Amino acid sequence: MNKEVRQCQNCQEDFTIETEDFVFYDKIKVPPPTFCPDCSHQRRFAWRNTHALYKRPDSVTDKDLISIYHPDVKMNVVDQKYWWGDQWDPFDYGRDFDFSVDFFSQWRALRDVVPFQALSNSKSVNSDYCNVAEENYDCYLCSACWKNERTMYSDSITKVKDSSDLYVVHNSEFCYQDIYCIDSYKIFYCEKTNSSTGSYFLYDCKGCVNCFMSSNLRNKSYCFNNIQYSKEEYFEKIKQYDLGSYNTIQKLKKDFEELKLNSIHKYAALINCHNATGNDLSGVVDSQHIFDASGNVKNTKYLYWAAENIFDCYYCNAIGLLENSFESCDSGVGGTNCNFSNVVYNSSNVEYSFNCYNSHDLFGCIGLRNKSYCILNKQYSKEEYFDTVGKIKKHMMDMPYVDQKGRVYRYGEFFPIEFSPFAYNETIANYFYPLSKEDTISNGYLYRDKDNQNHNPTIKTEQIPDSIIETSLDILKEIISCDTFPGSDRCSGAFRLTQDELTFYKRFNIPIPRMCYQCRHKERFSKRTPLKLWNRKCMHEGCDNEFQTSYAPDRPEIIYCEKCYQQEVI
Repeated sequence: MNKEVRQCQNCQEDFTIETEDFVFYDKIKVPPPTFCPDCSHQRRFAWRNTHALYKRPDSVTDKDLISIYHPDVKMNVVDQKYWWGDQWDPFDYGRDFDFSVDFFSQWRALRDVVPFQALSNSKSVNSDYCNVAEENYDCYLCSACWKNERTMYSDSITKVKDSSDLYVVHNSEFCYQDIYCIDSYKIFYCEKTNSSTGSYFLYDCKGCVNCFMSSNLRNKSYCFNNIQYSKEEYFEKIKQYDLGSYNTIQKLKKDFEELKLNSIHKYAALINCHNATGNDLSGVVDSQHIFDASGNVKNTKYLYWAAENIFDCYYCNAIGLLENSFESCDSGVGGTNCNFSNVVYNSSNVEYSFNCYNSHDLFGCIGLRNKSYCILNKQYSKEEYFDTVGKIKKHMMDMPYVDQKGRVYRYGEFFPIEFSPFAYNETIANYFYPLSKEDTISNGYLYRDKDNQNHNPTIKTEQIPDSIIETSLDILKEIISCDTFPGSDRCSGAFRLTQDELTFYKRFNIPIPRMCYQCRHKERFSKRTPLKLWNRKCMHEGCDNEFQTSYAPDRPEIIYCEKCYQQEVI
């Protein structure tokens, strides 16, 4: 088919389906999307809660659990050890398909009774407050994290040790308040910096050792404000700054923001990529509109947060080791043909399923492990399965689910946002596509006001000693009021320090934070570019090169094409 311009049934804006897109949809035998890329991302993101944690009773023992599900959500929530055990059978909740009722309503009824783990946290040790987490050791309040040790208050991290307050950082150690950094050691307050050591306030630097407040450096040492000094001169200049002082750090942060504005920004961070558009990509080939992806990603479109051998996938997020899939979230690890599903691992030929593992040929299932040929958690023979699935898909086209705003869900649509077990403002959807309370409700989504946690701060931030050296162990007894970051509707209002946290600050001469973790994460997140691309021209004088970039035209940064950037920076 030739490319077509269609209208998104959610936002009513036009979007284009290219000829190669129709080829992909025909290959995996799914209808083309009726939601535009942004609305499609938003819909899946509304099923991913990484930060909102609550206490709620275990549905089996009635003991308190830490859970991503608010206690008001009517679900069967259990301890993860129980869930992974053999004391329950997901087939006990199976049911026949009712052809007098739409599929999505039947699926939701199943979702409300099948047991769910309180947290998505497996193979971890002493890391009870981590979510969307695997193989972590002694970690605290980390999310979207894998194989980390002794790390706190961080999101989207892998193989990090002894660090805190990070966002999208990998293979690093002894780091603090870094964003989009890789393979580094003892770097603090840095952004988009790789393979560097012993440095502060670096932007877009690589291979740097002992550098301070600099940008666009490659393989440099002892640079201060992008000026080269001798080793002795450099450390003399550093001595002028009390890096353990909160007021000093706040001033340096302002200087750093000005430094970034005056730095050269490559139109996109692409490493070892070919025919790829998006941002923060490594090893991505023949793929368009991809963000935060790395490691052999080919023939994909509209992905966010993807890694390691992703082939022929469209409209997916938080995936790894996955191929031939459409509209899936938080899935993979050896999967193929996983469509319209959420949290499906090491499985194939799975559609409309949630929280399933090591299975194949499932349709509309929840909580299955090592199963095959199942529909709504009921076992079928192979022949019965394929015959019934074919009838269900036709039924979904003939009797779609229609939500309260008139959005129509036939076969080919991901789950409606209103079916999500999370309120919209609990999920990452509200980070990427923020909505006010009024707009959330008017769109037909659930909004959850913050619980009244009855925090009674015992100390205001202005009463905290300016220097970490002057901060005594008594701070551990205090409940600290939060200097809320603008736009942070999940602010805790107050927070306490842990012993490990204070030890970390004193070890690395870091002043006590003045915001709670939710606000600190919101501040870090605000520094990333959106999941959108604009057509722009290079800002280097005399260059007419054009490109697609996630830096919007009204932003103040200096944006260069690949050629001009390489000439100036390398």
